[in-house]
Amino acid sequence: MEDLTSKKCVPCSVGAPTLEIDEIKEFHKSLKEGWEVIDNKKIEKIYKFKNFKEALGFTNKVGSLAEEEGHHPDIYLSWGKVVIQLWTYKIGGLHENDFILAAKIDEL
Repeated sequence: MEDLTSKKCVPCSVGAPTLEIDEIKEFHKSLKEGWEVIDNKKIEKIYKFKNFKEALGFTNKVGSLAEEEGHHPDIYLSWGKVVIQLWTYKIGGLHENDFILAAKIDEL
């Protein structure tokens, strides 16, 4: 499988198919440790930091990356912790874009 970080998120249309379970498993293997598949509809990872300032800095980097990719995660920021959830709203489940962005977030 091609390295996900070398790909670019592409807009998908309402009604586009969500990933099948075997596709989700294959893409999940390509991610770094810590990503959890939730109900085969979302992926989530918790990042830990020393303090709020570091967590906020990471959140801002994720926001910039999301804007570049045109694909936006749900981000939950708290003291020393950032939770990232990804899924594609338009299709109500997982798309390759979610795994591309996840891989790129891990590179920050």
